[in-house]
Amino acid sequence: MTRRNMLGAAGAVAAGIGIASNAHGQEQRGVKKGRIQQSVCKWCYGKTSFEDLAAHSAKIGLKGFDLAGPGEWATLKKYGLICTMTPSHGIGKGLNRIQNHDECLAQIRKAIENTADAGFPNVICFSGNRAGMDDEEGLKNCEIALKKVVGLAEEKKVTICMELLNSKRNHADYMCDRTHWGAKLVRSVGSPRFKLLYDIYHMQVQEGDVIATIREFKDCIGHYHTAGVPGRNEFDETQELYYPPIMKAIVDTGFTGYVGQEFIPKKDPLTSLTEAVEICDV
Repeated sequence: MTRRNMLGAAGAVAAGIGIASNAHGQEQRGVKKGRIQQSVCKWCYGKTSFEDLAAHSAKIGLKGFDLAGPGEWATLKKYGLICTMTPSHGIGKGLNRIQNHDECLAQIRKAIENTADAGFPNVICFSGNRAGMDDEEGLKNCEIALKKVVGLAEEKKVTICMELLNSKRNHADYMCDRTHWGAKLVRSVGSPRFKLLYDIYHMQVQEGDVIATIREFKDCIGHYHTAGVPGRNEFDETQELYYPPIMKAIVDTGFTGYVGQEFIPKKDPLTSLTEAVEICDV
């Protein structure tokens, strides 16, 4: 018996709650509490058909998909799902350089319009890489860019989220690689429609201290991503992150947005997704 299974069994007994079953007497898998609204990142499941992944996601109680393009939105709607984070421009060529602003902002504006028309909540953006640029100069350039587009986001009731990524192992030289830098940018832009996408995996690799950081910067965070550390795989006994208290800390901040499962499964993808969803359902 794993620690997770043992704790889950003990919690069910203590609460006096039986295991929910379907008409055939089988255990119902997936979300039961629902205090965390969960989604899944489609890119992690390249070997699984989008249709099958969408059907399974709806079955286990997910709300939607991160980073699904407009061409996939009809399939999401078919299963009662939404796009919880719309893609826009790429990672390396971002908002920290003035010369990138026209191109990146055009893509962000288009994403905001499409997202609003579909009734979805968020659009992603990225700082870009340093390439020798000072972090303060990059922050100022990002602020200039975001202030040009955040008014549209406010009008359309869409939140722009800049993703925090680690520059230590996965995205060398990426500028928005520390929570305090991202939080300073959020506060400089000064709009409720610009927040951070706090990637738990990336920030554990880069800076650690995950729960305390979530509590400190809760007002700056609009979305979360998950994955095991090390390896970015399932949340099993080989990992240094234990997700139930992390999810409880998120709930305790009053967060009402989405937590996207962004781990790369090494085992059966749909089984691993179901298990991760249950672990995060605190």
